[in-house]
Amino acid sequence: MKALKLSEDVLPIGEFKTNASRVIRRLRSDQRPVVITQNGRPAAVLITPEDYDRFQERARFEDAVREGLRDSAVGRVVDDETVGRELAAAFGSSSK
Repeated sequence: MKALKLSEDVLPIGEFKTNASRVIRRLRSDQRPVVITQNGRPAAVLITPEDYDRFQERARFEDAVREGLRDSAVGRVVDDETVGRELAAAFGSSSK
């Protein structure tokens, strides 16, 4: 996603309603978010589905990292050998 350009990417809701197809085509071509305002205040941000998916994936990754750090801090860890044995048992040994 490219950076927002305030002069081009902030639209009142009325303008968005009137030109929704054009705004969506521009969103896809420019790859920049569009801020929709209502009564002069930001009310929504329009992004591509691909950008939304990236945000969701990143959020899930960050949650998993935080959970792992919490587990580590309280001692919920598994040593390398145990992990190796469990993986070998579940998926078969890959040692040559």
